[in-house]
Amino acid sequence: MYEFYPLVVTGAIVGLFSIVLLAAYLSVKDKKQSMGFERQMGDREIMGRLMHYAKPYRKQFALVGGVMLFSIAYDILSPLIIGWIEELIAGQFAMVQIYRAVALYIVILAVSMLCTYVQAVMLQKTGQRIISKVREDLFVKIEKLSHEQLNAIPVGKLVTRITNDTNAISMMFTNLLVNFVKNMFVIVGVFAAMLCLSYELTLMILCFVPFIVLFTVIFRKFSRRAYRKVKDCTTDINTYLSENLSGIKITQIFNREDAKMHDFREKSNALGRAKQEQILVFGIFRPLVYMLYVSSILCLLYLGGRGYLKGLSFMGQTITSGMLVSFYMYISKFYNPIQNLAEQFNWLQSALASAEKVFTIMDLEPVIQDAPDAVALSEVKGEIEFRDVWFSYVEGEWVLKGVSFHVMPKETVAFVGSTGSGKTTILSLICRNYEFQKGEILIDGTDIRKIKISSLRRFFGQMLQDVFLFSGTIRSNIILRAEDISEAEILEACRYVNADRFINKLEKGLDEEVRERGNNFSAGQRQLLSFARTIVHKPTVMILDEATANIDTETELLIQNSLEKMQNIGTMLMVAHRLSTIQHADNIIVLSHGKIIEQGSHQALLEKRGKYYKLYHLQYRREEIAREKNGKR
Repeated sequence: MYEFYPLVVTGAIVGLFSIVLLAAYLSVKDKKQSMGFERQMGDREIMGRLMHYAKPYRKQFALVGGVMLFSIAYDILSPLIIGWIEELIAGQFAMVQIYRAVALYIVILAVSMLCTYVQAVMLQKTGQRIISKVREDLFVKIEKLSHEQLNAIPVGKLVTRITNDTNAISMMFTNLLVNFVKNMFVIVGVFAAMLCLSYELTLMILCFVPFIVLFTVIFRKFSRRAYRKVKDCTTDINTYLSENLSGIKITQIFNREDAKMHDFREKSNALGRAKQEQILVFGIFRPLVYMLYVSSILCLLYLGGRGYLKGLSFMGQTITSGMLVSFYMYISKFYNPIQNLAEQFNWLQSALASAEKVFTIMDLEPVIQDAPDAVALSEVKGEIEFRDVWFSYVEGEWVLKGVSFHVMPKETVAFVGSTGSGKTTILSLICRNYEFQKGEILIDGTDIRKIKISSLRRFFGQMLQDVFLFSGTIRSNIILRAEDISEAEILEACRYVNADRFINKLEKGLDEEVRERGNNFSAGQRQLLSFARTIVHKPTVMILDEATANIDTETELLIQNSLEKMQNIGTMLMVAHRLSTIQHADNIIVLSHGKIIEQGSHQALLEKRGKYYKLYHLQYRREEIAREKNGKR
């Protein structure tokens, strides 16, 4: 019997040493590395934050754990029962005893299957609730980001974070965590059961543990890197698709389909290569584990078979046919969880890589935030003052240089100037879409940096050149889910801005469908809807940024009429491409290279014969030439 002892002792020593090595390796914290917008996080940090979302559902997970014990019991007991049945058959016991043993096995199997079903259902429900919370928190965080940050992050990347990455995380809560714990318990339970059957054969199995540790350490390193590549390439291709599908009409107009297809093919191939690397890493790891399983079976058949045939006895234990059968099944039960852990580890790397991307977005703090002593406004009269305001999008490249002006309540002020002079920037700063670097901007005498952003914007209504309409109906686009707005108020707003003229001609009126970005309506109709949307929310200050730039002459007359009505509502700030639309403004501010060069009424500026005079006559001359050409036709 001493022929086994060298192998047994060697197996015990290297096995225990490898377990200590694995524990020490897992206890080492991953280094965190800052990478600008994206940053690498340690696994412990990611898991800690994910567990924060799981904490409210600890009772459900505890219940799942209780149910899971039955399936663990099956994995541990079934080989013993099968071995028992084998010994009953080999010993030619009465059939009644064999039937009882088989019946016991069937009962345990049925209970295990039922518990597995209950466990899966509970995990799916709990996991989806957790992921729903993650998605909501991520969407809320994105909503709070400043314009500067939203301009810097591609839309496709944000969509990928909310959809693909959260789906990958859901695997962790619906499958990985519980099954990971289950497999660990099965390994420990099976190992203990094998020790009870035969110390020598069990310690022999430990000879293979160092290789498992080594393969796991190597696999962990390469699989995480591979999954990061896959996530980055997936984000890249989604971003490309989001941008190019939105602009596909431009691609068709300029006949650039082949060039775009070439770019898409390159990104698709990059994703394919990343996927191949991921598959290669896992494709090497699992066969290696299977090789260890086969090797241990061969050792069992050789050593255990020799002991059985020779009738050897070790430490009072005699190797029997039932013991060999049970041990054979236990080896399978021992390596199956390890192989499952490998596959789950594969998915775990995907989930951790996705969680890393999601938490990167969640860690972003809005550039513009409320001051600690910020106040909420109960009303706004509409007095606006700029005091020596300086602003730049890029450090050192000033867009506004010492701009100062004063707007009284219910005044209409227009900003004119060449492209890049700072007109739109002024309107963005008033709403705190961006933070200025120097000077002060006052609303009713209060610095806007001391006013809560949500409170400030509540009193502003913005009508932009590029009107954005959401998919839905005309009604939903006007009220924007403000359910307290009545039908009468919607109709009154539409009549006020002349939008009722085309809405009444539609088959479904206010309930007419609005397709993506409102592409089933003309530019003028979309602009009138934006006017109605602004009026129905009762703003005190109205901002129009090139609202009449792409409008036909007939619609311009309607809009001009609407603007004259809207001037009576509150303060109006306008950036106009067509100077004819601002002639009745109380004050016209002329900008050039970020500075105010002149201001006054339309007539006063014409009398000065300065920059405004040149712009007005240049535009008037162009319109006159255009009318002459149309007349000749």
